[in-house]
Amino acid sequence: MERVIFQASDLAKERTRVLDAARAGRALVRDKDGTGLVMLPEAQLAVLEGYAEWSQTLQRLNFLIRAEREVSISELGNLAWLRVFDKEDQQAFADELHDALIAGLADNDLEEVDATVAAWRVTAKQLEDPLRRSVLLGATTPDDFVEVLEPSE
Repeated sequence: MERVIFQASDLAKERTRVLDAARAGRALVRDKDGTGLVMLPEAQLAVLEGYAEWSQTLQRLNFLIRAEREVSISELGNLAWLRVFDKEDQQAFADELHDALIAGLADNDLEEVDATVAAWRVTAKQLEDPLRRSVLLGATTPDDFVEVLEPSE
């Protein structure tokens, strides 16, 4: 795709070309004072903003995971729901989030990031309940399992 830099005056004279370039992914406009402006589809901007926000959050989380102390809920901030997990599980979440961010940027869609976070949040919610936590994380023995008979009609 040819890179065209439009002038501010082109917004009036060649608005169709400018908008076509923006719809195609990007329209570069040079303002009268030399400032470069970019027009792009709103969905693409949302992906870039989401990627930036989640990347910053991931960087902060990785720093907190490496801390050799108990991390406070306030330090976790918007990831406070991760407090129910140990550091190993938090690292597993960080690794999955990293992979989802790479895929999302490549696909220009953060659906995988949203799905990853949603799945981990569901698990965190289950672990908040003491009974569910004991069932999910408790030790089991072979005696805990019994053969189930096929139902009769």
